[in-house]
Amino acid sequence: MKAAVLYANEDIRYDDYETPSVKPGTVKVHVRATGICGSDVPRVLNHGAHFYPVVLGHEFSGDVVEVGEGVTTIRVGDTVSGAPLLPCMKCADCQNGNFSLCRHYSFIGSREQGSFAEYVVMPEKNAVKYDSSIPYEQAAMFEPSTVALHGLFCSDYQGGGCVAVLGCGTIGIFTLQWAKIFGAKKLVAFDIDEGRLALAKRMGADEVVNTQSEDYIKRTMEITEGYKFDYAFEAAGNPATIHIGFEVASNKAHVCCIGTPHTDMSFTPREWENMNRKEFKLTGSWMSYSSPFPGREWTLTAHYFATGQLKFDPDFIFKKYPLRQAAEAFAEFRHPERVHGKIMLMNG
Repeated sequence: MKAAVLYANEDIRYDDYETPSVKPGTVKVHVRATGICGSDVPRVLNHGAHFYPVVLGHEFSGDVVEVGEGVTTIRVGDTVSGAPLLPCMKCADCQNGNFSLCRHYSFIGSREQGSFAEYVVMPEKNAVKYDSSIPYEQAAMFEPSTVALHGLFCSDYQGGGCVAVLGCGTIGIFTLQWAKIFGAKKLVAFDIDEGRLALAKRMGADEVVNTQSEDYIKRTMEITEGYKFDYAFEAAGNPATIHIGFEVASNKAHVCCIGTPHTDMSFTPREWENMNRKEFKLTGSWMSYSSPFPGREWTLTAHYFATGQLKFDPDFIFKKYPLRQAAEAFAEFRHPERVHGKIMLMNG
């Protein structure tokens, strides 16, 4: 088969690669759309791969073309997305249903062959069926949607409160949609990009705040009538937005860091004291899995994509490239400030 193979740092080529074989309990998928995740970028451009050569890619959708012996829930012709985590199912965390925290996991698209290819093989339980009316590009965004929803679950989210979403990238936009679906009283999106804020408004935000050009504390007090936010979801992985989350959280709030920072950060005593004085609950959120594997994050995404309540907008996608132009697609990230949305690789 053909695949986008990473041979070394910044050396990704559309090349011949061994077609994966179906084994008992697995399914083979013809990949139709696969997104470039933020975690793929350093693997290609900054010596971030575990080994070479490797086929990356873990956000994907496609058609089942073959099933292995013993497979009962998936049939040839089904449209599926792939849950990329391969937990050991034996460690204490897996036994407790905390698959994201597995100590001995593998992962499609980083530790095993991924979806930047014509075909990918995965265990039956990792194949998530979805309604075939959903476009492949939308279904390739299952994984970002589930990451967002997992953040709500980590925060013990309940409807009826005021919610701040800090950072309106793909995961941030899904976070605000999930908060709305599950009953946010007021939903406010924070970002520095007017285009992303406009998208947040279309996706259901009641208010948007540009933290670069507005006094976001003043706006927060106006919007919440002086109360601040019951939930603050940081979805950018940026020290600035994490600091903002500490500031806009109300007393007894829930603050969840979904984004992953890649630079050092520090807090002044006064900033850190926000957590002490407000007694807010601070939590991280890692990946997107729960019991029974792969979890309700995945089944709920399939359901709400099908009903249309979890919306897809063309502006989610920055550009689409054919898989053979994977090198050109990754070259876009040499100037990440110019990339506004998901870059998608497409197979015919």
